[in-house]
Amino acid sequence: MAQQWCNRNYWNSRQAPKKNQVISQSPTTLQPSFLLEQCRTLSLSAVSLKSIPSSTRVLSSMGSLPEVSGQLVYPSVKRDDSIVEDYHGVPVADPYRWLEDVDAEAVKEFIGAQRKLCNEVLNTCSLRERFRERITDLFDYPKYDCFMRRGNKYFYFYNTGLQAQSVLYMQDGLEGEAEIFLDPNKLSDDGTVALSAYVFSENAEFIAFGLSSSGSDWINLKVMRVADKTWEPDTISWVKFSSIAWTHDNKGFFYSRYPAPMLDGSVDAGMETNINLNHKLYYHVMGTDQEDDVLCWWDMENPKWILEATVTDDGKYLVLCITEGCDPVNRLYYCDLSSLSNGISGFGRNSELLPMRKLVDNFDAQYELIANDGTSFTFLTNNNAPKYKLVRVDLENPDVWVDVIPESSSDVLQSVRCVNESQLIVCYLSDVKYVLQVRDLASGSLIKHLPLDIGSVLNMSGRREDKEIFINYASFLTPNIIYRCNLSVEDPELEVFRESIVKGFDRTAFQTTQVFVPSKDGTKIPMFIVRKKNLELNGQNPALLYGYGGFNISITPSFSVSRIVFAQHCGGVLAFANIRGGGEYGEEWHRAGSLANKQNCFDDFIACAEYLIRSGYTQSKKLSIEGASNGGLLVAACMNQRPDLFGCALAHVGVMDMLRFHKFTIGHAWTTDYGCSEKEEEFKWLIKYSPLHNVKRPWEDSAKDGVQYPSVMLLTADHDDRVVPLHSLKLLATLQHELCLNSKDNKQTNPIIGRLDSKAGHGAGRPVQKLIDEATDKYAFMAEVVNAQWVD
Repeated sequence: MAQQWCNRNYWNSRQAPKKNQVISQSPTTLQPSFLLEQCRTLSLSAVSLKSIPSSTRVLSSMGSLPEVSGQLVYPSVKRDDSIVEDYHGVPVADPYRWLEDVDAEAVKEFIGAQRKLCNEVLNTCSLRERFRERITDLFDYPKYDCFMRRGNKYFYFYNTGLQAQSVLYMQDGLEGEAEIFLDPNKLSDDGTVALSAYVFSENAEFIAFGLSSSGSDWINLKVMRVADKTWEPDTISWVKFSSIAWTHDNKGFFYSRYPAPMLDGSVDAGMETNINLNHKLYYHVMGTDQEDDVLCWWDMENPKWILEATVTDDGKYLVLCITEGCDPVNRLYYCDLSSLSNGISGFGRNSELLPMRKLVDNFDAQYELIANDGTSFTFLTNNNAPKYKLVRVDLENPDVWVDVIPESSSDVLQSVRCVNESQLIVCYLSDVKYVLQVRDLASGSLIKHLPLDIGSVLNMSGRREDKEIFINYASFLTPNIIYRCNLSVEDPELEVFRESIVKGFDRTAFQTTQVFVPSKDGTKIPMFIVRKKNLELNGQNPALLYGYGGFNISITPSFSVSRIVFAQHCGGVLAFANIRGGGEYGEEWHRAGSLANKQNCFDDFIACAEYLIRSGYTQSKKLSIEGASNGGLLVAACMNQRPDLFGCALAHVGVMDMLRFHKFTIGHAWTTDYGCSEKEEEFKWLIKYSPLHNVKRPWEDSAKDGVQYPSVMLLTADHDDRVVPLHSLKLLATLQHELCLNSKDNKQTNPIIGRLDSKAGHGAGRPVQKLIDEATDKYAFMAEVVNAQWVD
């Protein structure tokens, strides 16, 4: 949150680094960056479509796509009914387990057939080219990120509009002439190499970059000399979920990585599904090979632990944050670097590790380092404070912790940053609205409120030594404002420093309201609604409901060109449900939607959908739902439980197999939110809502006569090594088999398709053209199936 690897704010775009550190990724099932423009018994050996007699293919009428003539042909897919696993005495079939083998020819044929089917459907969507043209036009606006001062220069990221990746610029002074420092668009021909981390050395002589390819969580670290912008020979591979922390002698930096996966040469990095274990902390000395890096610390008895290193502002201490799952809890160890008589390079040989002292040696609460003055350390924590508080402890008296800013009774202390030597920039979340304050570091007392409109603080730059801060702000109707605040004056104010204007979009024609919807158990669920001011609430409007509900992640206002196009030209209503499981009201809100309470997330989302219908915003057949990652699970579970309530379901990179998710890449970290099928009680929770295991033909229930599943698009990508594609592939095969291919009285006329992207991952680092292509396809599909009309 230094950023935790289970960062509450990770989904918000690139986070400007603190003193000498930035987290590269967070292994939660998080919201992908596109929002910010960021499965029963199945089998038959693999057969290509051409080898299947047409008489064996079941054809489904495309009544929900009025421009389609004829019938939609679903590919026949093999099932292996012999795969049955015993879960605590309960036999569970897994007929599509063969789809877990990413390198198998049968899987490649399945993906090819599904891509062909998807393209056939998308080619019939009458508004596809209008969406593409309009999204492209509106996306072409300047995008700024926070300025940050390093040495005697300012650095910032900027995109002219349609560049694949934002470019890092450098200039003298705030009004100096800008020059390109690093253009990541020159690192690949197609824009799929992205900067995922960047940290300057203490003297600003060097900058370490993390480079990711095709959206994978794996990154390579490279180092550039700032003065002449030349690359150093240093290269570090197989880094994942790592911070970068330079020592103040500028000789090197700490980073964390896993052992390199075993790849056979036919699978790209990021396409493998091997479980990630044995995270280790290393120190790299500039000018040396990676094989000579010093192994500083790891725990062989706890292979699931994940390590994040920070060097304190005074350069004296290494602070190690240790996490095991995605709960907001961590252990906290430290090492006095000044006490190492032979320096860091004297360790790591003969299995000798850095002498770490344990300040917190349990997983009871979260501790995020904010500042230190000698042995006095200040932390943001949720220890006995579910809405978080600021505390202080002296390393020489570690049993005494003192509150600096007590927990609020109503608002969540979202983030704290130490600036201007003795001040704090404090950010609260109050009913999902940001509150920004300046406070005193020593006492925690309030100095000044910094007023903001309803929106989100996407990120912030400013270090303890800086007398100014920059804040990146956005809302549903405001794409990007960079505020500057000069803290050296007596009465600091937020001043607009840069502002993005989207040509052709009049935000005054729209309105944002917040409502509080009673859920099934009476809990009030906040929901933002964005629509045209003159829109008639007659139940005839197409609507899109978005949700997430997990991992303590708060869904706060953000600007999306593609959604604005839907609202502007299709009269669409946009709704964002802040359901339980998120962090909107602190850890209690999170807990109320996790583990045994996960059904609350689905009940909350369904209640919000019913509210939109009841209040005249829309009707079931015109209501679409969308979610990504954990939100993809949300969408799939809700369409299983209430197929009658929705007209369209868009599920991105979702966790769909709740019985096996922990076996792949970083999935084991999610058991803190979901539970694990290897434990009997938790298996009983999971089997009840696991999307893969709860697909049913609704028309076979006499009480649901005439009900079918909504139109469905599952979206995933081949280099998603966070929520691996097998989740979506297995659910796609199951849905098509159960609803479209295996019923004599088939009533599923709504299409079920998968958009399976290539050279892309979980969402982060995706080039602009891929963002536009995906938005075009999903919203053109959605508009077609809910019969939305285009108005210029």
